[in-house]
Amino acid sequence: MRAKLLIIGNGMASVRFTEELMARAPELYDITIVGAELSAGYNRVLLSAVLAGDVARDALIFHGPGWYAENSISLIQGCSVVSLDAAEKRAALDDGRVLDFDICVFATGSRAIRLPMPGHQLPGVLTFRDLDDCAALEKMALAAKSIAVIGGGLLGIEAAYGLAKRGARVTLVHVMNRLMERQLDARAAALVKRALERKGVRVLLERQTKSILGESRARALQFADGAQLACDGAVMAVGIAANSDVAAKAGIGVNRGILVDDRMAATVPGFYAIGECAEHRHQVHGLVEPAYAQAKVLARVLTGDMEAAFPGFIASTNLKASGISVFSAGNFLGGEGCKFITFEDRAARIYKRLVIRDDRLIGAVLVGDTSDGLALRALITGGARLGASRGQLAFGVPGRAEAA
Repeated sequence: MRAKLLIIGNGMASVRFTEELMARAPELYDITIVGAELSAGYNRVLLSAVLAGDVARDALIFHGPGWYAENSISLIQGCSVVSLDAAEKRAALDDGRVLDFDICVFATGSRAIRLPMPGHQLPGVLTFRDLDDCAALEKMALAAKSIAVIGGGLLGIEAAYGLAKRGARVTLVHVMNRLMERQLDARAAALVKRALERKGVRVLLERQTKSILGESRARALQFADGAQLACDGAVMAVGIAANSDVAAKAGIGVNRGILVDDRMAATVPGFYAIGECAEHRHQVHGLVEPAYAQAKVLARVLTGDMEAAFPGFIASTNLKASGISVFSAGNFLGGEGCKFITFEDRAARIYKRLVIRDDRLIGAVLVGDTSDGLALRALITGGARLGASRGQLAFGVPGRAEAA
């Protein structure tokens, strides 16, 4: 008799986990997937491209209904799990249905944070996290004369870039002194800022938004210094938080995310978590690559591989921000005992910064040309001494194809 496997969430981690499971042992489980969104699982990485009008919405979908049917997977869309009985292995859905299961995998992802400032719930204040948000932002771009985007991290930059491409007049407001401060050094961040400005986005740094003003809808941002920025709409893009409430209410261990071990097992037997909702070794990863790695590990675990384990992940960023390629990994700021290799071609808008300690690469930032990114991350992860190759790194990693 096949065990009943419940997967909560149908995002990127869930889809990859299901694919891995089908490739390894499709006969082991009766699988039910519950997804809160009406859409089937899609590529969230491309949301900014959809917002910018560069990619069609349908192109994001990984699998149509036929794939789930062919693999005998029961897919419940537009529905949420509202509570779990961990002892009885039972899940209650918001439409009144109750599902029994033997094993439960949380792949619930994360939600956009709304800072609890005055006015944050006014009409005309949106977030940018899913396809529904994307559709709402497209409408805002058509209707609003000016839009303020709060947050200069990746989400904020993507929202600002997409809205500007849709023809909106956009101001990006960030509390820090540079954009993407968690991923980029000052010079790299300045290049991204200039790229945004070339796209028509106004950038205001070191501006703390205290409230959003308006009666019937958002009309202005109020800053801590007393200044105001008039707008017809606002986007709050200040970060994400793991969707772990259902797990916590069921008595499953939760900190910033659902606590898991190296085999992606939660604190209660029979429960697992992967992706942005999982906290592994005090880290909650908001990136696709570790989510996919966790999905593969869990598929191995649930098909009997006793050696399967997730070793952790060196944080890296490899993406396009405001149309310019950026990459960072490891300790890109450096510190005591560090030496730096920098290269810049201003005409080509290329910048590279490599951080070395004890003849080992410990961090890197690339802007404009990120072709060496994966190879550099492999060097950081491997920890090998650079030796004679050190002087060549800014111009290309020897054996890059093999390292990537």
